[in-house]
Amino acid sequence: MRRQRRESRVHERYLRHSKKFPNIWCAGCGIGIVLGAIIRAVDGLQLDKDDVAMISGIGCTGRMPVYVDFNTMHTTHGRALAFATGLKMVRPEMKVIVVMGDGDALAIGGNHFIHAARRNIGLTAIVVNNLTYGMTGGQYSPTTPIGALATTAPYGHIEQPFPIAELAVAAGAAFVARSTVYHVRELEKYIARAINVEGFAVVEAVSYCHTTLGRLNRWGTAPEMMRRLKENSVTLKQAESMSEEEKRGKIVRGIFVEQEIPEYTRLYDRIIERAQQRTSLQVETA
Repeated sequence: MRRQRRESRVHERYLRHSKKFPNIWCAGCGIGIVLGAIIRAVDGLQLDKDDVAMISGIGCTGRMPVYVDFNTMHTTHGRALAFATGLKMVRPEMKVIVVMGDGDALAIGGNHFIHAARRNIGLTAIVVNNLTYGMTGGQYSPTTPIGALATTAPYGHIEQPFPIAELAVAAGAAFVARSTVYHVRELEKYIARAINVEGFAVVEAVSYCHTTLGRLNRWGTAPEMMRRLKENSVTLKQAESMSEEEKRGKIVRGIFVEQEIPEYTRLYDRIIERAQQRTSLQVETA
């Protein structure tokens, strides 16, 4: 009980109380769990709210910045990483957290996602993967499983889903982790580690959408879909001893990569220094 009261006060310190509550999300949605994990991670790192920025695009996850008392931007669909890159270039000392849904990050925003990882710019990208476009009616997204029903796939989805964490690793991110909204303590820990990384850090938070995808596929209520996350996930260590057949369809949780790579804004500062030195030399010899 004491722990619950203390956490309640933590959330109160980081929420904009002038906004209308309860929030926009459907009852039972996992996005609020991710928001709580972000808030506790920021609080645990003892970051000043003025030193944190939260950027989002469009979609259910895109509503997160509305409720938090950080520096915030609610931007256009798929372009959250582009806006965040601009901010990081101007204010490299800030902790910039980019929250996106799977469609926002990997469909219209897919090009920004892989190149932000390739550049290794110091952003924390948190992708809430609920396997669908929830806000606009349950269309299939880049992560919808093969065979699942969607409003735009009434006879079954036939496209291979993007593996978000593995894609981020291949694109060159400095830190990549995956957890679920059921494993909330683990998710919070990964988010805190990602925020502290000097480079592009990705945390995939696997969630669900019981309102659209779950209803269409008869996957049950929010608690039942939450239970599926628990029962259908394994740790990286467990996965190592499983065959490919055994791993098929499982959510593999853990830290996929954690490495030190030169961060983009620091390298950019060196370019500026070289240019200034050359200019000064040219002036002196003129």
